[in-house]
Amino acid sequence: MNKVYACIDGLDTTTAVIDWAAWSALRLEVPLELLHVLERAPEMPHVGDYSGAIGLGAQEVLLQQLSALDEQRGKMAQEAGRQMLASARERATAAGVQQLDGRLRHGELVDTVLEFEPDARLFVLGAHYRASSPSRIHLDHHVERVIRAVRRPVLVATTGQFSPPERFVVAYDGSATAQRTVETVARSPMLKGLPALVAMVGADTPAAHQQLQDAQSLLQAAGFTVETTLMPGEPEQVLPALLKTQGAALLVMGAYGHSRIRHLIVGSTTTTLLRLSEVPVLVLR
Repeated sequence: MNKVYACIDGLDTTTAVIDWAAWSALRLEVPLELLHVLERAPEMPHVGDYSGAIGLGAQEVLLQQLSALDEQRGKMAQEAGRQMLASARERATAAGVQQLDGRLRHGELVDTVLEFEPDARLFVLGAHYRASSPSRIHLDHHVERVIRAVRRPVLVATTGQFSPPERFVVAYDGSATAQRTVETVARSPMLKGLPALVAMVGADTPAAHQQLQDAQSLLQAAGFTVETTLMPGEPEQVLPALLKTQGAALLVMGAYGHSRIRHLIVGSTTTTLLRLSEVPVLVLR
């Protein structure tokens, strides 16, 4: 686990991905690798479908033209990728990163990420959204698939703007996964020196207070300044409202499991994740 991998795609969160990756690499004191994956373009319609409407000679010419266009598109995509990586290098270098490399790959993003996972300390990706209807917004499937596939931490840049975090918020539910999340944060240098807020949503019970106290004690033993909060209500409503009061914050959550809080990050739907994603999200396993 020796590198931070920044997965850049040229879309609206790319500069934030570079900035977050540079910040993370400097905090972790590991090299940064900029990664751009050229995925297979959608296939052209099969020309044979139109054989009844055009002559065979015209069909052959059209096939040749489509092949030439496809080759040209591939060359343009490679050149754009090289230019993007060069610009990303300049930006990361300006941020202070010295151990830096770039890589242009062909294939699927998830497959590429899994290939590099053994050498990864952290993956940084940008979130993109699509609307299936005016009332339903979903996270880009690339981010969901990467989070589901890898066992390394994933930092999701949810907007195109980067601000160094002034604090971090741990979404905590007292489960074994949440406990491992706190233990990982306590061991890692990435968030050292930042004040922490451990937030729990649920019933006000002695057991809940004890779980929060245990999490607080673990982080305090690692040198963190820690506050806790226990809030009633539904996580998908309470957590976004809380995050809006925290300024430049980073949300830290464990991945998977069956609790309601963790379902917000890696569930079959991502509407709630969109609500949470006004701040960057660090997903831990």
